[in-house]
Amino acid sequence: MTNFNKAIVLVSGGLDSTTTLALAKDLGFDCYALSFNYGQRHISELNAAKIVADSFNVKEHKTINIDMGQIGGSALTDSNIDIPEVYEEGIPVTYVPARNTIFLSYALAWAEVIDANDIFIGVNAVDYSGYPDCRPEYIKAYEQLATLATKAGVEGASFKIHTPLIELTKADIIKKGTSLNVDYALTVSCYQANEEGKACGVCDSCRFRKEGFEVANLTDPTRYK
Repeated sequence: MTNFNKAIVLVSGGLDSTTTLALAKDLGFDCYALSFNYGQRHISELNAAKIVADSFNVKEHKTINIDMGQIGGSALTDSNIDIPEVYEEGIPVTYVPARNTIFLSYALAWAEVIDANDIFIGVNAVDYSGYPDCRPEYIKAYEQLATLATKAGVEGASFKIHTPLIELTKADIIKKGTSLNVDYALTVSCYQANEEGKACGVCDSCRFRKEGFEVANLTDPTRYK
């Protein structure tokens, strides 16, 4: 038997994943929050993820340890690679190789364990840095994989990967979350936030976030260095 009221929600502590959690709750799902300590350069986003998960009274919140720093290849996991502070053409060095594939695999495994059919992830294909694992075609392919690669799928269950933000601008995401009373002051989006969660204000993530609040004509509660 499967439970259509349970959902795994990937929660990074950032603006997008927090809005996604709010939307999943608003749809009536019992939310199980999943975060990752994957070797990212700062721990403040994980602190934010815990605060966010607690504020939404999730059923359970797990933080999985994965040392992707051993693989490297990204400015987010390798301190020898500088975080870019100006716009770059193409996929930037902040791309973490196969990150969403790895994260979704853990989410899928936990979904099987708790008999859940639904997974929420806050990927966006509009105001984003061009990451290949944020595209609709990637999500569709992963849904097909989920059915083929799991005991639940073989036995007739189907998995839905919800991407409620995928076609929204950052301003629209912020408006949507604000309508659901999301407190964005709790979130940390910056690629190089300090231990207190204060943002640099110049990285890609900060730039998209700042522009989003400006276009939405809403006060930006982000704490900057």
